[in-house]
Order: sequence, then structure tokens, then C-alpha cells
Amino acid sequence: MSRAEPTARSRSKKTTSARRPARGQPRNRGPIAARLALILVLLIVVVGAAMIYPAIKHGWGWSEVTFRHPWALLLLVVVPAVLWRGTFGEDARTPRLRVGTIVAFGKGPKGWRTWLRDLPGVLRAVAVGFIAIALAQPISLMRPDSTDELGIDIVMVLDLSGSMRAVMDNPSARIQRKPAAVRPTRLDAAKVVIQDFISRRKTDRIGVVVFGKAAYVLSPPTLDYHLLDTLVGKMSLDLIGGSATALGDAIGVAVARLRRSDARSKAVVVLTDGDSNAGSIAPEYAAHLATVVGCRVYTIQMGNGDEVDVQDGVDLFGHPRYVRTRFPVNPELLRKISKLTGGEAYVATDAKGLEKSMHDVLDNLEKTRFEASKSSFQDLFSLILLPAVLLVALDALGRAWLFRRFQSLDINDHTTVL
Repeated sequence: MSRAEPTARSRSKKTTSARRPARGQPRNRGPIAARLALILVLLIVVVGAAMIYPAIKHGWGWSEVTFRHPWALLLLVVVPAVLWRGTFGEDARTPRLRVGTIVAFGKGPKGWRTWLRDLPGVLRAVAVGFIAIALAQPISLMRPDSTDELGIDIVMVLDLSGSMRAVMDNPSARIQRKPAAVRPTRLDAAKVVIQDFISRRKTDRIGVVVFGKAAYVLSPPTLDYHLLDTLVGKMSLDLIGGSATALGDAIGVAVARLRRSDARSKAVVVLTDGDSNAGSIAPEYAAHLATVVGCRVYTIQMGNGDEVDVQDGVDLFGHPRYVRTRFPVNPELLRKISKLTGGEAYVATDAKGLEKSMHDVLDNLEKTRFEASKSSFQDLFSLILLPAVLLVALDALGRAWLFRRFQSLDINDHTTVL
């Protein structure tokens, strides 16, 4: 028995030495080169298949893409490591099952799954690359889209003098009621009418000018109706000095906003309830300036000069207290301004009359054609993330069902199956 043991050991050493190449002898690199070539082909095929859906959805626009978070593209440096770990790195896994020999496995026929054993690793690497690109949030470049639109340039001029505190009779249901049974004022009615006017426009450039003792531009003519609606909704009587009414200055400022307009039809719509008693420009001269730039002025007089209710604080129980007062009006001046510029003059004694006057103004305004430039962009995040999720799912399914790996290693003359 003692003599047999060295003999068995010597035979084992001879067998092991026969399987291993001698030192200095070049190894057969043919299989490795073929495997690398196959991995490269699989990589190209997987990337091309993953880009089918984004290409269908976005076309050739991927050549002009920018990223909101370009720093996330640094994650692409881990893609080669993931690719190596999923292919050649799988050959050095920790042994889990030891058997005597796998000679029978080696002599069996090799199927297509043997050649595609690196496909799950390729799927995982491409998925990581797509996830990195998705985290960078690709978006299509903003491109101005110029179209010919039918519309006009309009500047709304709103009186914010103290007389706008007067109660507006016959209020519309759309006027928001204030707490403690506070009755809506002329300003409340004017804001609702202007916001409704803005919501009905589609291709009209609209600006807003407010005035009291002085005139100010709230917004130049724009197509951003959401911004206009927000600005109009925040207007209040304490926004500017309301101790006087500078009607001439207000019309002059509105005309100045339209002097460079290329629209063939320009209009100024004035909502006021008082006489002009302040400012450095006479209303008649402001009307002359409007004719110079080809602008029509439409005036809407709110109230007729009769006594109206005005809130004067609250009583002991917190309820609003109203007093009767009178605000002077000048309908002759408003008619003169409108007539000089080719517009129309209206008188609105209640909220419904104010709405009707605004609709009449719209019916009288002439449509003209101008070039509107709009910019837009498309978020491409979902177009990249969806293929990445599908690749991860295919990787998991492939490893579980189709591409189970077995490998033989020589450790102390034992064969190991993984």
C-alpha cells in the first residue's frame, strides 16, 4: 500500500502536466479572439435593437440633443467594467458544487446557447449605458417654429384710480365673492372681464397698462396668456397711486408699446370710470399719437356719473360699511378720443354691460396676419429608459432560464463545476 500511493500521485502529476501548457509555450488565443469578436457583434446588435424604439419615436433628431444633467454621463465609464464582469468575469466565479469529473459534459454536442453565453452580460452592459443616458435627461433642442397667424396687437389700459372702489351693480356669476359679504367693485368686474378676454384669444398679442396718478406698463404685447392672466389677477388698487386719473399718459404709454408693431391692425382698449385730471400728456394729443402709428382707441366708460356705493371700513361686527358718493365722468372726452382714432366709445353701467362692451370691441377689431415664433422642446427621458428596463428584464430571464453556465477548474487535481 505504501508503494502504490507514490505511483498514483506520480500518475496524477503526469496527467495534470499533460493538460497544462509548458512554461514559455504560447497559449492558443484563437478561441479568445473568436469570443471577443462574437461579443463585439452581440454588442452592436443589442445597441441597434435597443435604439429601434427611440428612433421610431424621435426620428433623426437624436443628432441634435442636449442634456439637462450632463454630469450623469460620467456613469458611462462603468459600462466596460460591467461588460467584462458579465462575460469573462463569469469564468472566475466562486465554486458552488464539486463533482468528480465533467468529461461527459465536455464530450457532448455544443448548442447555440454555448455560443451566446455572453449575451446576458452584453444586455446588462448596454442597459447600464442607457440608464446613464436617461439620468442625464436628454431633450431635443428648442427650435423656433415660425408660422403665419391671424391676429391683432392689443393693449388693455385699466384705470386703478380710487373711483374703481365703487360697487359694480348686477355682478356676473364669475366674479369671485369676497369674505364677509363684501360686494364686488368695478375693479373686480374689470379684472374678470379682462381675464375672460385673454382666455378667448388664440393668436392675438396682448399687453396691459395700468394707470392712476401715473401710467405703468404691466406687460408688453405678448402671446404668453398664462402670464397675463396671473398679472391681471394680482392687480389691486394699492398697486400704484390712485389719487388722480392720468388718462392721457396711459394712452400715450399704450401707443408707445405699439409703435414698433408690424401688425396691420393695432388697438388700445381703455377701461376707465373717471375724468382725466392728471398727467403730462393731454388725452387729445395722445389720441393724435395713436393716429400716427395707425392705432385705434376703444374706450369703455364704467359708470354714468350717478351716486354709487363705496366701502368705507367695517362696523363693530366686522361687516362692510358703504357710503354713497359720486365720481365725475367725461363721456364727451372718451367719445372724442375714439372718434379721432377710428374706434368706438361704450358706456357700461353694470358688469353685464361691461362684458357686452368688450365683446362688441372684439367684433369691431380687424384681423391681420403676422408671423408668430414659437419654441418648444421634447423630453426624451422615457424613450431611453424604456429600452433600458427591457434589457435588464431580458438579462434576468436569460440567466435564469437559457444561459446557465458550467465551468471546469483544476484545483488539487479535482474538477469543479460552477
